[in-house]
Amino acid sequence: MTRLNGGQALIESLQRGGVGAVFGIPGAGQYEAVDALYGRTEIRYISLRHEQAASYMAHGYARASGKIAAVLVVPGPGIYNAAAGIATAYAASSPMIVITGTRHQEGAPAAQDELAWYNNLTKWAARAERPAQIPALVQEALRQLQTGRPRPVVIEISAQVFAMQEEVELPDGSWAMAAPPTPSAAQIARAAQMLAQAQRPVIWAGGGVQTAEAGPLLQALAEELQTPVVTSAHGKGVISERHPLCLGYAELRYPPLRAWLEERDLVLAVGTRSDVAKDLPNAQVIRIDIDAGQIGQRARQFAIVADARQALSALQASLPDRPPPRSDVAAEVHALNTRRFDPARQLQPQWDLMAAIRNAMPDDAILVQGMNQMGYYSRNYFPVYAPRSYITASQLATLGAAFPQALGAKLAQPERAVVAICGDGGFLYNAQELASAVQYGLHVVVVIFNDNAYGNVLRAQDEQFDGRIIGTQLRNPDFVQLAQAYGARGVRAHGSEELHSALSAAIAIDAPTLIEAPVGRMKREF
Repeated sequence: MTRLNGGQALIESLQRGGVGAVFGIPGAGQYEAVDALYGRTEIRYISLRHEQAASYMAHGYARASGKIAAVLVVPGPGIYNAAAGIATAYAASSPMIVITGTRHQEGAPAAQDELAWYNNLTKWAARAERPAQIPALVQEALRQLQTGRPRPVVIEISAQVFAMQEEVELPDGSWAMAAPPTPSAAQIARAAQMLAQAQRPVIWAGGGVQTAEAGPLLQALAEELQTPVVTSAHGKGVISERHPLCLGYAELRYPPLRAWLEERDLVLAVGTRSDVAKDLPNAQVIRIDIDAGQIGQRARQFAIVADARQALSALQASLPDRPPPRSDVAAEVHALNTRRFDPARQLQPQWDLMAAIRNAMPDDAILVQGMNQMGYYSRNYFPVYAPRSYITASQLATLGAAFPQALGAKLAQPERAVVAICGDGGFLYNAQELASAVQYGLHVVVVIFNDNAYGNVLRAQDEQFDGRIIGTQLRNPDFVQLAQAYGARGVRAHGSEELHSALSAAIAIDAPTLIEAPVGRMKREF
């Protein structure tokens, strides 16, 4: 037992639980927690310029590394500002522990109680009433994040509890975690038999494969069965898009790929929120997910609630003897990819710009997709060759997410190049974090495709509302001078050749870099 205040009890517990980074903004009511971070080397404190950037940075840190990050923000406006990143982490199944204060008053109505409000954004939430309760709550928060489907958790600690001192028993960091759900032998046997009997199977891999670090198992199964693989956006990289069985992103709006998928007689869907049974109603579906609530009930769907790593390992070990695989599968994949990625069929300038980015980046570099036309285009046309190399903010994405997510990814993976692709409007949501990049030596490259507009919305106004354009044309700063004002490098690149040269140089230079790429209005592919 050690006499500690609540802030010391919190930081000691986080450090002993393996949390390596805390993102936030120092604020009243949390001084003791911030003070407890002073001088520590095992757990790094990053102070941002906006709480939204703190939660998005934690999300990028988690996506790039699989590790848990903490967010420390004040109650009220602080937690509300952070809500966008928390909601994104919830949608993307990212581990994040959020610590905030409380304005809870004894006898206050539920509508004023933030703890109840968190239920819409988090997997679990609790309040510490005394410093002695904090270690057990941190342990439970980490257990929640490391079992089942990872999603944000919240611990409320009031200013009074942070300041209070009492005897605290600290954890030793070796507490037992609950085992993930295990598929039954009967389930595995049935799924293995279905796979062996299928004539035209396909594997559909999602972010759950990344979370479980099960990419090598998925690839080995695909190779043994000679089964092609498609991925979700979160699944990009679980198998290299150079692999002869990989068809890349499962873009159902691309007619030849959709037609090919509709001819499959069986889909093995692993760790994806995509409702494959609805999208491909003619196929039998084996759906593996650690979250029973994610699977749902569908006709022609066989569900297995299990960790992807355990399920894929058991499946490969249980495959019955089957006839030799068809020798033309790789040729079939190659023919489809050749047509889909034929340069002569692509939109311009998107294709040349995306090729310039890919060719300038190392194979293991991390691309962070912004909510702009080039970001959307990257799902299909930016090939990914390594796990955790493509970060997207999922279906609860918003403008402004990409740049702070890239900062978090760089903190988590300092040896890997990290590139964010943003639009001009979206970048300005969190442009102030250029100061954070410079202050903490986070050498991220951000490419801003500048069309002086909220381009996707402007196009919709023009095409769908008879050209009644309102609120979508922007007066932007000089982005190069803006970067330089913050102490970062700023360069401008016109066209794909200049972009390739500028990005190659930026990756090689040990400094945060902003590259402005002026563009006109871009056509939408789908």
